[in-house]
Amino acid sequence: MNLSRNVQRMQPSVTMAISAKAAAMKRQGIDVISLSAGEPDFDTPQHIKDAAIRAIQEGFTKYTIPGSGIIELKEAICRKIKRDSGLDYGLDQVIVNNGAKHTLFLACAALLDPGDQVIIPTPYWVTFSEQPKLMGADPVIAETRAERNLKLTAEEFRRAITPRTRMLILNSPSNPSGAVYTRAELEALAEVAVQHQVHILSDEIYEQLVYGDAKHCSISTLGEEIRRLTIVVNGVSKTYAMTGWRIGYAAAAKEIIAGMDKVQGQEVSHPSSISQKAAVAALEGPQEVVAQMRVEFDARRRYMVERLNALDGVRCTLPQGAFYAYPDVSSYFGRRAGERAVADSVELCAYLLEEAEVACVPGAGFGTRQHIRLSYATSMQNIQRAMDRIAEALGRLRA
Repeated sequence: MNLSRNVQRMQPSVTMAISAKAAAMKRQGIDVISLSAGEPDFDTPQHIKDAAIRAIQEGFTKYTIPGSGIIELKEAICRKIKRDSGLDYGLDQVIVNNGAKHTLFLACAALLDPGDQVIIPTPYWVTFSEQPKLMGADPVIAETRAERNLKLTAEEFRRAITPRTRMLILNSPSNPSGAVYTRAELEALAEVAVQHQVHILSDEIYEQLVYGDAKHCSISTLGEEIRRLTIVVNGVSKTYAMTGWRIGYAAAAKEIIAGMDKVQGQEVSHPSSISQKAAVAALEGPQEVVAQMRVEFDARRRYMVERLNALDGVRCTLPQGAFYAYPDVSSYFGRRAGERAVADSVELCAYLLEEAEVACVPGAGFGTRQHIRLSYATSMQNIQRAMDRIAEALGRLRA
């Protein structure tokens, strides 16, 4: 059977594949410690669950109008953006979707034509490079440098632009590296985008998870010209431990939102009615739970990176945001354990999963082959056990 050319161009999600393999091993009774999942291990806060239960009990279980999100939730999103970024968006400038991944897809569908180019800096979340292909667009991978903390510079952005360039996908805080762009860095990128009229698809799903002196800044706040070009993507999944509730949203020019709404209306109609009510409670309710999760993530972050940097040949920058460590493990490539050889990050992650029973994600899926991604969105006990296993397994590899 011949699938469409656009589908054939896509690669499957490496993160989902690793998680599925780890889950299969767990079902066999193997004590796998997963450092691959991109979701908080905390439970959804009780007041959010209570709002969903009330929605069910009150019969809020039918189709919702408008399909772009119930008015109550869209108003809450507008207030949230005003509170955090100081920007005023109207109800016709926001849309609610089935998770931020869906939001990204709709933005691509609304803006990209076959033959358009999308600039994607390394390292990138695995979905960034694949969704544009479904529109017939072409990803253009912009290599970043370790000495710049794996962040795109204005000059690198400018060099990647061609007459076919339509969009830059920006992710700060970054999955997988945890890098956070400074205001000055974003201002430089914004200047280039405005000069060349390139849209910015700004994935800010981890905006509340920043540590130390790092500050999240949305590129949309840097002037009206860049705001008109920017689609801000966010959601409730990471901040409120609501990954399974599937609520993402975007804020952008009303013409872009109308295009996204048109696609959603013909594709899935609207997000879950119950989840939308829960999202209202998340955005409007007490925010102390977010601070508590951030404190715990911070402790895990510092412990994991300290353990990684204590390993011979491993280099890991302390991430400023999100909940991932992204060490350079390339010194282990070409080593062997008995008859088993490790040639790259894919084989190293397979080795760690099968020999150490720890699930990590190879950097090859994120566009930088020398790294692996480890999530610290799991308990400190699990992290300690996993790092012990990783240290022992890497110690068995010989040049």
